[in-house]
Amino acid sequence: MDLTSLYYFSELAKDLHMTRTANRLFISQQTLSNHIQRLEDYYGVRLLHRKPSLSLTTAGEFVLAFAEVMMKEQTNLKDILSDIEQQERGVLRFGASALRLNMCLPAVLPQFSARYPNVDIHITDTITPRLEPLVLDRSLDFAITLNGEEHPKLVTHHLMDDQVYLCVADSLLQSYYGDQAPMLKRKALSGAHVEDFSKLPFCIFDNRMGRQINQCFESANLIPRAYITSTYTQAGITACFQGLAACFCSQANLVSQRDNIPSDINIFPLLYRNEPLSQRLSLIRMKDRYLSHYSKFFLEQLFGYFSDVERTRMERLGQISD
Repeated sequence: MDLTSLYYFSELAKDLHMTRTANRLFISQQTLSNHIQRLEDYYGVRLLHRKPSLSLTTAGEFVLAFAEVMMKEQTNLKDILSDIEQQERGVLRFGASALRLNMCLPAVLPQFSARYPNVDIHITDTITPRLEPLVLDRSLDFAITLNGEEHPKLVTHHLMDDQVYLCVADSLLQSYYGDQAPMLKRKALSGAHVEDFSKLPFCIFDNRMGRQINQCFESANLIPRAYITSTYTQAGITACFQGLAACFCSQANLVSQRDNIPSDINIFPLLYRNEPLSQRLSLIRMKDRYLSHYSKFFLEQLFGYFSDVERTRMERLGQISD
């Protein structure tokens, strides 16, 4: 029995499919099969039912639990020894949506890489429902998630309440509201209700934030006029910045793009039932994961970045005169 065989077995248990696991690990199917056979010979039990499809035996479930403990302790031990020897090297595995990676990494990576040039950073781009399982099976060390329920095996750090804003060009407001536009703008600066902008075409998002925004329309008994519908937030923002439609954007996204926001774009905090609509951003990690010096530094940089973002005021009136 060796750690490599245990690692391959634990990875196979995720897919329960020899070909997929071998391809994912960049090894041959025969190599993977040999490692599983080695474990079965060592323990003297069958770990897998081969037919009708691959599944764990009862013994296999116990060996898997042991393998997971061993993998965790092996990773923790490497980081502890690295700290003791001040090697300042290792691997950091971080996941978030593409949108949030594009926001925070340009601010975090330069300082981190300057301080820890020998730490290899592995980035995973995927959506919130897929991130928590990746942290739980230790494929990721940290992940940024949205509005998740706390899990008993995870530590959840609150990053920020990400305010949602309604963004609309002055030209679009003038086109649809004429002389009423200046009064509408001033009223919405302290909080916008979708019913006050119901004449506008909107960029509609088919994602988690889009579902929250849809509640605003439903509460007002409105069906929005959809200019485009997309899972790709940036498509809506581009259309908005060109004056084609109104769109909704999170504070973190706006802060990351503030140098590119046209001067005629109005930015109003969106209200739902007279309360600011926001998304709760959290960072999650395993409770029993040892935090190396470089991991702590990475977290400090992330926390500092999101703290600055949350304090940034984004509401504004377009700079074209009323």
